[in-house]
Amino acid sequence: MTTYDKIMPQLQQGHYAPVYLLCGAEAYYIDQVSDWLEEHVLDETAKAFDQVVIYGKDLPSDDVSPVISQARGMAMMGGKKVVILKEAQTVKKWEALALYMQNVQPDTILVICYKNGSPDKRLSLWKDFEKHGGVIMQSDKLKDYQMAAWIANYFKQILAERGLVLKVDPKVPELLAAYIGAEMNTVVAAIRKLIDGLPEGQTAIDTTLVERNIGISKDYNVFELEDALIAGDVLKANRITQYFAHSKDHAMARELAMLYSFFANLMLFHYLPDKSEYVAAKALGVAPFTIKNYAAAARRWNQMKTFRIIGYFRDTDARMKGINNVSAKEDALWQELIYKILH
Repeated sequence: MTTYDKIMPQLQQGHYAPVYLLCGAEAYYIDQVSDWLEEHVLDETAKAFDQVVIYGKDLPSDDVSPVISQARGMAMMGGKKVVILKEAQTVKKWEALALYMQNVQPDTILVICYKNGSPDKRLSLWKDFEKHGGVIMQSDKLKDYQMAAWIANYFKQILAERGLVLKVDPKVPELLAAYIGAEMNTVVAAIRKLIDGLPEGQTAIDTTLVERNIGISKDYNVFELEDALIAGDVLKANRITQYFAHSKDHAMARELAMLYSFFANLMLFHYLPDKSEYVAAKALGVAPFTIKNYAAAARRWNQMKTFRIIGYFRDTDARMKGINNVSAKEDALWQELIYKILH
């Protein structure tokens, strides 16, 4: 079994396997590999004769046999033949593939894109898949806390590809991760839209630009609340949370969870023997540029106070859900929480 980072260099060097199973919950890497094979193996003339794309939903009786028939055919142009099965998770009958794997067509590259999960690898077909020359790439979703670092790296990649020299505000990846989520294709589309729409002469990408172009709230976000709390700015912290309480775009459960995550990481930060930027970032599973915030927060709240703050979050979460809370509304719950954190 392999990963995207291992498979792509092999493809770019022209080293192809006869059959690929691209599977997992994260569609982005499956699409990247499939699209690369679809675009780069054959030239435009050969594609017209020797490249076939089939969708699982179009297969009669959910049987892979028509795909295998295509894979067994000879390349008409005398080179490679590329057969791609997309949305393979709808296929139920794989017997024809099992037989094909015992005697693959050496000039065919068969690509199976199985999204939103993986086939049952306990079945003999998949257990023996790699023994017969097949390659399995597992594409798993990143954890929420990993997304900001991934987005930061993607910004570097796409800016380098386009030859652009732009400064990206360290809060931009966090903002995108928080408000778009961990669906990579959606995040990538948002970043490309942002860069494609940059005004002429733009030298930086900041949170204001992101908010204006991607539709995120233009007033406040949870990272500004973090900054206000770390700075001890009671007025600003309350202004932000009161805005949250009266905005349909800032569900209390989501904002509370994100802020809680910061203080949970702060507790871990307190006990790290090495608090240097990259070591601490790896230990906490966050982007290195966020460590300065944890260092500043650690100076404001010691271990005992941080422990109590985590308790305040749990109590607020319970009361938000109606436990031990008869009448307090979101604005009052936020106000009480901010007071407890800062006093």
